[in-house]
Amino acid sequence: MAEQQAIPTNIHPSRFIQNPLQRLLVATELDTRLLGMIGALAIIWVGFNIFSGGLFLTPRNLWNLSVQTASVAVMVTGMVLVIVTRNIDLSVGSILGLVGMVMGVMQTDILPNQLGLGLGHPLIWALSLAAGLIVGVGIGGLQGTIIAYLRVPAFIVTLGGYLVWRGAAWWVTMGRTVAPMDPTFQLMGGGPSGSVGAFWSWVVALVACAAILVGLYWGRRQRRRFSFPLRPLWAEATLGAIGCALTIGAVLVANAYPWPRRIAENYAAANNLTVPETGLFISHGIAIPVLIALGVGVVMTFIATRTRFGRYVFAMGGNPEAAELAGINTRWVTVKIFMLMGALCAIAAAISTARLNAATNALGTLDELYVIAAAVIGGTSLAGGVGSIAGALLGALVMQSLQSGMVLMGMDSPLQSIVVGAVLVFAVWLDTLYRRNKN
Repeated sequence: MAEQQAIPTNIHPSRFIQNPLQRLLVATELDTRLLGMIGALAIIWVGFNIFSGGLFLTPRNLWNLSVQTASVAVMVTGMVLVIVTRNIDLSVGSILGLVGMVMGVMQTDILPNQLGLGLGHPLIWALSLAAGLIVGVGIGGLQGTIIAYLRVPAFIVTLGGYLVWRGAAWWVTMGRTVAPMDPTFQLMGGGPSGSVGAFWSWVVALVACAAILVGLYWGRRQRRRFSFPLRPLWAEATLGAIGCALTIGAVLVANAYPWPRRIAENYAAANNLTVPETGLFISHGIAIPVLIALGVGVVMTFIATRTRFGRYVFAMGGNPEAAELAGINTRWVTVKIFMLMGALCAIAAAISTARLNAATNALGTLDELYVIAAAVIGGTSLAGGVGSIAGALLGALVMQSLQSGMVLMGMDSPLQSIVVGAVLVFAVWLDTLYRRNKN
């Protein structure tokens, strides 16, 4: 009897699918939940553009939207790891407020006056940022230690932190607003000076497109090395084309937003430039806070998917008891997660403080709501074990788009809170349905 021919294990399952749309999804291995969020975001953008009279989908509003999303986007990358391990952090907004106040006081009082560096010293912004990072990591380490070693539920610890750190922020300056920030520090907040301009935006686009293509090539090489199913070449080309097209489109929008006329004229006068009759067009380009948020997203994605620490985090979220029996020091991992969350709050505080050019007691108010909502909308399951950084970043953009659109439409603040709360409940309900159907 003739032996049956073995079927190669590296044949991609998309070859056996006849439906074109289903074959495209399987071949490209795109997450359907991520595609659903992209579709929802498109509907939100088009809807708000119609109801706002065409004001939403303009370079100016989209550029401002990206800057406004940056601080929440930075924090949500850490919140994903917190929720994946079946914890929660309700104190992120208060930590942001406290760290922002500390950095403000460092720049306006402690460093220039008490330590004698003088206003405008080139080290002021760096030392202030370092102080903020130390405070943020310290607060996260303290909360993580209480959660991990004293076995106090994260909900209670961070709820207490929500109150304690907000009060501490007020206590630092007795309620005063601290301003202005160091000129170099202000660059992290965006604005005409806090953007990289048209030329460097295209450089960033080229680097990003090259990284996408190299990533696809490296991934295919690794799949071949370990005899995993290879995506069809047309699917790889489609992914590369989509990634590069989105990158180039984002840069085109950023470069289409010019400096305000008065600022451009002052710049021309200071540099002996002739201003044309039609006005001087100087592109903002990509804002520095957006680059910071994207950089944090890339680093956090690498940590979550390519490091031992990231594997431990998802193992703990999937089954904490099994992870501990497997030899993972779950307590120390929990402490590190909250320390990382504190560091990300410090980075977000720098962005928010620099954007306002002031440290206020209202800084970070309700940010914990937006961060948690963005993580859940982005596909992070409150049951633990499931979550992605890319989805969370997209969730942050969805949340900020809702807020920006409602402001453009003139909706009252209480109604905005109602909408955000309803969206959060709806997202958790969808997650519950998804897990129920999957099981």
